[in-house]
Amino acid sequence: MSAEIRRIITIVEETRTEGGKAVNPPTRRAAAVAVIRNPYVGTFVDDLEALSDIGAELGDILPRRAVAALGIAGDQVESFGKAAAVGADGELEHAAAILHPKLGAPFRDILGKGAALIPSSKKRGGLGIPLDIPLGHKDAAKVRSHFDGMEVRISDAPRADEIVVAIAVTDSGRPHPRVGGLTKDQIVGKDGMS
Repeated sequence: MSAEIRRIITIVEETRTEGGKAVNPPTRRAAAVAVIRNPYVGTFVDDLEALSDIGAELGDILPRRAVAALGIAGDQVESFGKAAAVGADGELEHAAAILHPKLGAPFRDILGKGAALIPSSKKRGGLGIPLDIPLGHKDAAKVRSHFDGMEVRISDAPRADEIVVAIAVTDSGRPHPRVGGLTKDQIVGKDGMS
């Protein structure tokens, strides 16, 4: 089963000043969001493999768009995350089926790496519900400077029979990080933690 995509939206945020201090170079993050029809809305099914296949499809489409929006190569991405919101007639498990089994592999392929788990969130809601896409360093989950998030919302989604699926990538950590911990120049990147 292929995704029935109604809309794809790409968003770029660039922070140039934080706390009254210039951010040089600016920090940038991008999200790519797909609004799709939920094929299982209102019907309980045990086998959600078709949604996992849609996850793999979106795991290729969305990261390509977000990385292109940043104007960098995939291997220059520093942080990543994913999120989904099902409409009122969907199940949270529908969001999980898209996000977890198969979306990560193509996402990592586009980035050329990604040893860390991809942070994720899922929720149910109506039109315009905000998605908070959690972000973490793609190769080392313990890099505190990259603990972040990006909020996106689509004013006309999800409809009751839709799912909003989003991924986010960054070209850096938070502006002016100063809470200590492992720094990005200390990353080993083999176990996904450090």
